[in-house]
Amino acid sequence: MNARRPAVSRRHVLRLAGGASLLLVSATRTKAAETAAGPVVTIDNFTFKPAVLTVAAGTTVTWTNQDDIPHSFVCPALKARSHVLDTGQSFSLKFETSGDFNYFCGLHPHMKGRVNIS
Repeated sequence: MNARRPAVSRRHVLRLAGGASLLLVSATRTKAAETAAGPVVTIDNFTFKPAVLTVAAGTTVTWTNQDDIPHSFVCPALKARSHVLDTGQSFSLKFETSGDFNYFCGLHPHMKGRVNIS
């Protein structure tokens, strides 16, 4: 009977650990959803989606890298630049002024997008 007890105990610990990791993943996703209260531009497969976004002045836009390689955000007109975004990382920018703002990826300049602020 003592020989079986450690196996049951190990199994129980593994079940608890698995549940804890699921809780951690769930909490992380909820936190990301709360952070991205405004529009989100997804970076995936070397594209910004949507490529053109129209929002009202005062709106905060969040760029989230869903690609498997790093990307960044550069908007020369606003002199704004993100840090390098690894997979799953985000960058947010509040647009205060009306206008059309072109941006690109600082690591892959062929990747382009635009935010139209009304």
